[in-house]
Amino acid sequence: MNIDELEETENGTALTKRDLVTRISKETGITQLDVFSVIQKALDGIIDALDAGKHVEFREFGVFEIAERKARIGRNPNKPEDVVHIPVRKVVKFKPGKRMRQMLAGK
Repeated sequence: MNIDELEETENGTALTKRDLVTRISKETGITQLDVFSVIQKALDGIIDALDAGKHVEFREFGVFEIAERKARIGRNPNKPEDVVHIPVRKVVKFKPGKRMRQMLAGK
C-alpha cells in the first residue's frame, strides 16, 4: 500500500480496521468477513501474548512490548493545589523496525 492508495480508503486521518479489511479483500478476492476474522484473530493473538508478558516482534515492522510506568505524584490541572497519586501501571510500547524507520524518514 502506498500513500495514494491509503487516501482512497481512509476515513479522516486514521486507517481503521474496516479500511484495512476492505483493502485486503479487494486485493485478494477473499470475502470481507474472512479477512475481518483473520485480522481480529491476529490482533487477539498480539493482545494475548502481551498479556502473558511476551514481546511481539514483526521483522522490519517493529516490536510491541509491555513496560511498567512508575508510580508518581500528579496535579489536577484545574486545581493545581490538589495532589493526585498516580499508581504503577503497565503500558504497551512500540519500537519501529528498520524498514519502517527508513520509510518514515523518506528513504
